[in-house]
Amino acid sequence: MMLHWRAGGVSLVLDCSGTLLPRVVHWGADLGDVSLADLALAGVPQRASNGLDEVVPVSVLPEQSAGWVGTPGLAGHREGTAFSTAFVVTGLEEDGRRLTVAARDAAAGLALRLGLELTDAGLVRQRATLTNADPASVFTVDGLLPTLPVPAEATELLDFTGRHLRERIPQRQPFTLGTRLRENRRGRTGADASIVLAAGAAGFGFGAGEVWGIHVAWSGNHRTLAERTPTGVSLLGGGELPLAGEVRLAPGESYGSPWLYGSYGRGLDELSGRFHRHLRARPRHPRSPRPVIVNTWEAVYFDHDLARLTALADVAARVGAERFVLDDGWFRHRRDDHAGLGDWYVDETVWPKGLHPLVDHVRGLGLEFGLWVEPEMVNPDSDLARAHPDWILSTGGRMPPAARHQQVLDLGHPAAYDYLLERLDALLSEYDIDYLKWDHNRDLIDAGHSPTGRAGVHVQTLRLYALLDDLRARHPGVEIESCSSGGSRVDLGILERTDRVWASDCNDALERQHIQRWTGTLLPPEMIGAHVGPTVSHTTGRVHTLDFRAGTALFGHFGIEWDLTAATEADRERLAEWVRLYKELRGLLHGGTVVRADHPDPALWVHGVVAPDRSDAVYALVAMATGVASPPGPVRLPGLEPDALYRVEPLAPGDRPAGPTPDALRWWAGGVELTGRALAAAGVQAPVQFPERLALIRATRRPLGR
Repeated sequence: MMLHWRAGGVSLVLDCSGTLLPRVVHWGADLGDVSLADLALAGVPQRASNGLDEVVPVSVLPEQSAGWVGTPGLAGHREGTAFSTAFVVTGLEEDGRRLTVAARDAAAGLALRLGLELTDAGLVRQRATLTNADPASVFTVDGLLPTLPVPAEATELLDFTGRHLRERIPQRQPFTLGTRLRENRRGRTGADASIVLAAGAAGFGFGAGEVWGIHVAWSGNHRTLAERTPTGVSLLGGGELPLAGEVRLAPGESYGSPWLYGSYGRGLDELSGRFHRHLRARPRHPRSPRPVIVNTWEAVYFDHDLARLTALADVAARVGAERFVLDDGWFRHRRDDHAGLGDWYVDETVWPKGLHPLVDHVRGLGLEFGLWVEPEMVNPDSDLARAHPDWILSTGGRMPPAARHQQVLDLGHPAAYDYLLERLDALLSEYDIDYLKWDHNRDLIDAGHSPTGRAGVHVQTLRLYALLDDLRARHPGVEIESCSSGGSRVDLGILERTDRVWASDCNDALERQHIQRWTGTLLPPEMIGAHVGPTVSHTTGRVHTLDFRAGTALFGHFGIEWDLTAATEADRERLAEWVRLYKELRGLLHGGTVVRADHPDPALWVHGVVAPDRSDAVYALVAMATGVASPPGPVRLPGLEPDALYRVEPLAPGDRPAGPTPDALRWWAGGVELTGRALAAAGVQAPVQFPERLALIRATRRPLGR
């Protein structure tokens, strides 16, 4: 049986004939009407010299028994046996663009269930569930890695690395023969996670060059790989990375891999757009306008004082904030980061009447109230750790090295899980809380279940998901942010249960341009927390203008993390202008198509958002550094309707580019009217700007024939 699924400009052709697991004949551009038999025949290679007597079929879960000598789709064993599987398909069930495959290896005592799907957005996703069907012995799973093939034209790889305060930094390399393997053993997604592993035509950019990418929707240890063989096979794959002995299936037990997502596009913007459309189509995707947040961290740190915080809330309301989030420092013993984690009771010495006075004041101003928590963590200096040292993830014989003066609670311990659920439920029940900033500030090192010492990251990840699910079932209206030392837990597994991510603990606008640009490869703007920090960055010491800070935050879920009580009245008024612009544009910014121009000068970045019907668009022209050329020349504006006429003009308050020349651009004062085709091919002259500045322009569709 051959299947041809088409959606969103993508074709996925599957060969399900015979008893072998499905093989992907084509994944990429829409093929239109095509003879599937001839397509499959046209793709059969010749036998290679000194190879097997039959052409090796490579399934979505490659097997050595079929002749594949690359990375196996399933790695595991039964006390040294059943290391190589030969699954035989026993059933196929197609439902629209969804396929469920049942298979069995009687000799290995294993049953397999594969799920494949092509979403409306054109994303391919697949996962596998393995069941130990042997009645008497344990099967150990070392890896379950679904794959997707890519063609020979994909000669260049792009993935991401990073660190705390500088997440998601791109790196490119040739896609050569062999295996490019990325393994993450941090127990969380990681600031250095690949996020998306992409393979494409040499030099592919945002708008040009075919590109194929994968993402592993899992919040624990994981691996991604790009593999190319001398026989002409190229594939991308990924899945969970179990620690040694972590997944042992007793008779009848099952293990399910996380979803592996695949996206195709002509350019990275199209690839990213499929992820964005898929996320926006989910029933749980946030639908209400994303409120302007004021977070207290960089305003007061641990200095929690009711008078100071209510004054901050007053100023926040005046500049237009809509949600007030009380960050770290509100619970027992928490005067710095050395103590208190785990003691999730409001500190009576700081808050003798609980949080009610602050919550009531914030609510009285018309603002929502949010609260910071870090449920998975515990300070050794806490009542909880002293009472229950057995609740801490450890190998059983020693404590892991401390990080940020904290250890990790074992969510696989039923009593620890129940304690956290009770405490969080109690807080959400007592106080009128709309939002939890859910933090996770350390890697899971030497993470075992006490007292057995068995590896615990797999169970920890599943129990985190269960805790979030249980909490949301009890409090369905509460929004949750995934924060993990900033952006160290950004993946589609955690985002099935949360509403946005904190992209980075770094609010430096220059760094944020990089971080938000590449986080957007996976996530749409409304899911990326982006805040206006103080004039002097807390994490880098850089000094930036308010317009640069606010203009950078504009292209995410806008917030403020700054002591506004100490700001000048002029700065508050200017900030209020940016808040008003955000509120005016958020329907466009959070529902439109993200575009990033392939501008040749790395000193000048052009990015924007275009309305779904292409009637409106806003672009930022960002001077990341001093350019080689001055003036910088024209910039092209992608994404508009080619034959429509647009009025292009500067957009206040981002309409005052500051630069070393006194002369203004000729077109800047009155705007220009050009077709989308002309704007994409010829563009408009960019203003000369000082480095680390930006300007905004808006393109509005006009009636033709004027």
